[in-house]
Amino acid sequence: MSRKLMPHMDKSTRLLLSAKTMFPRDSTMAQCELEAKQVYKLLQEVHWQNKEKVVHLLCHGVPGLINLTEPKDGISALHVAALNNYLEMAHLLLSLKAHPDIQNKKGQSSIMMAAELGHVEMVELLASNEASMTLVDNEGKGILFYCISPTKMHEQIQEMIMKGKVNANNISFTGRSAFMFACEHAEDCENLCLQLLEKGANPNRADLVTGCTALMAATRSGSVPVMRAILQRGGNPNAVDKQQLSAAHIAAAKGFIEALMLLSAYSADFNWTSSLGDTPLHKAAAEGHEQCCRFLFQRGCNVMRKNYLNLLPSQVAKLNRCKAAMKELSDAEKALKSVNFIPFINQARLHDWSFENEAVLRLAFKSVERADSVMLAETFVSVLKDHHAPIDDDSLQTVVDAVAQKVWREINVDNFFLGHGFLPKQFQLSSFNYSSIRGTKGMAKVTEKVAEKVTDMILPKKLDSHTCPAMHEYILDPSSFFEPKDIYISVSDCVKMNDFASLHLAFSQNIPVDVRDCFYKTPLMVACICGNQQMVCFLISHGANVNCYDQLKWTSLHHACFGGYTNIVKRLLDHGAVVNAMTTNNVTPLMRAIESCNPSCVDLLIKSGANVMATNKRGQDCMMLARRYGNPQIQSLIKNALEEVQKAKPKAKAARPAKKKDTTKSKRMPEECKQAINVNVALNPDARNYCITTPSQTVWGERVVATAKLKQRMSERKVRFAEDMMKISNNNDNGRVRRRHQCFPEHP
Repeated sequence: MSRKLMPHMDKSTRLLLSAKTMFPRDSTMAQCELEAKQVYKLLQEVHWQNKEKVVHLLCHGVPGLINLTEPKDGISALHVAALNNYLEMAHLLLSLKAHPDIQNKKGQSSIMMAAELGHVEMVELLASNEASMTLVDNEGKGILFYCISPTKMHEQIQEMIMKGKVNANNISFTGRSAFMFACEHAEDCENLCLQLLEKGANPNRADLVTGCTALMAATRSGSVPVMRAILQRGGNPNAVDKQQLSAAHIAAAKGFIEALMLLSAYSADFNWTSSLGDTPLHKAAAEGHEQCCRFLFQRGCNVMRKNYLNLLPSQVAKLNRCKAAMKELSDAEKALKSVNFIPFINQARLHDWSFENEAVLRLAFKSVERADSVMLAETFVSVLKDHHAPIDDDSLQTVVDAVAQKVWREINVDNFFLGHGFLPKQFQLSSFNYSSIRGTKGMAKVTEKVAEKVTDMILPKKLDSHTCPAMHEYILDPSSFFEPKDIYISVSDCVKMNDFASLHLAFSQNIPVDVRDCFYKTPLMVACICGNQQMVCFLISHGANVNCYDQLKWTSLHHACFGGYTNIVKRLLDHGAVVNAMTTNNVTPLMRAIESCNPSCVDLLIKSGANVMATNKRGQDCMMLARRYGNPQIQSLIKNALEEVQKAKPKAKAARPAKKKDTTKSKRMPEECKQAINVNVALNPDARNYCITTPSQTVWGERVVATAKLKQRMSERKVRFAEDMMKISNNNDNGRVRRRHQCFPEHP
């Protein structure tokens, strides 16, 4: 580099840029202590914007100091200038051959940091110095992830970036694409979404974690132009996420009637059920969007389908106290049951499709007939078939017959687009108020004077927490640069907070659905304790065991009965819960239901076969508990159940008449027995009348028959046995007398 090209630089600066001291364009971390101290000193001088000392450090410091990064966070001098929007300092560093693509330990380059903070001029400067637009950070996120924000400055940065070589299909390591991230904020960056589609972004790529597509994200943000662009480029209107929710479910839940019209024009399935059995009609009924309920019913959504909680859409609206939606659904149920009801589903879908493609169809009609409003029926049918109208031939012929004139068979195109002649007025799109895609319920009108639009959402420098602190703050208080640690939450806490997203993420990472907390309770038990019926259905659908028990052997059925949640009890019984499961105190679910004083729960358990005769370890049965808690309805239920159990027992056989007792023997036996107690009775043959004998029988054979010979032998044995016993007793008496004379000799 000659001296003529840099007349404004002094000698030290020209020496720095000489060929001998030119550094390679690589990002290196400070290795030794000297390099680290010089890097920190350089960062401090850049932060103070002291150009002379910066040039002096770079001239007399270690080689390649301008591109070295500090060892803790990997921050270089150009990073500090980009974070604080120091344009003059950035000009100086870039003129001194600072590499614009140096990345910190998070993988962020200088242009990423500037784009995130909305520094338009800094991004323009870095882009003009060939900063790469295709770099990704450690999470796989490119610059598109950093420039999506609702401010005007970020809009300018987006336009600037889209002019460069940016990757429209950039996907982070978590599986989320940049186009998906832009569609989630489509309300603020519609132009960016449309430009990404023009650059070839895939409209059907789904998030690997949630399964959500770009169409669902655009529907959730409420951007109909982005939805239309996605559908026109081949987006699937029936794609579902991992909770089996489609774009129609999201639009119905948000109350976006225009989004539902657009989905209907592209033949979306309005009868698809989610993992909880909900159709889009259930979602609209739960939020009270009566127009969405009417539109979905007219476009073929089944109003009589129940979800997994066994609830119709009208019942869902009633539970959520949505009177307008409940009235609309009740009218739909009555109309469906009437004999004169005629569905116009195909005609309504054709009406939605023609409304969406009106401009294209008018051009086609004009090119064929060269007329603005009237054309022949045959030409009309051929044009619709060429454009793949979503209707079969029979239904199309019905529409043509209703619209065409009887004599000349001519069709008024304007009447066709309005739906006149072939569609009732309440089915036409003009009967719906879709001036705003957002639901009007709960939305307050704000005047322009009150709602002043804030153009600059970036904090000033004094309040900006992203600026580099002073050197003493950096050394003494390094906690400002620490990343927050990962936070772990208990699955039971997720159940209590109704956090379906975290639970779905946990189960997708192979966390067992029956994991126990510190109290040995499973998530299903916690859901039963809280009475969260939707959470119970969600856990059961993921394979939760309904018969698990805690340390006291309480099952989920015990907890549900103790809370008196009849619907949850029914759900558990339907999925195989043991109705007579016992705790450590022999308490059954029926006893817990009696304690909850809920007669419907008690009645359900009795009908399911609960044992009303069971008793706990205190000896209390169901009837005693019912009397103790004093609910007369429960007492009558238990009493009726006990009577039914007693009636079901088999009747006992009639007892035989007792034989008359021999009074003579009964009177004589006690006196002789008393005498036998006081005197020694020797066994002799004459005493056999008073002995209790049992009949002789063999072990394995039949009863022994007493013959004459056998009787003689038995009598001889008795006599011999009596004689032997007499000898033994005489010997014992003689021994006693002999011992007595030895102990007490008689005196002479």
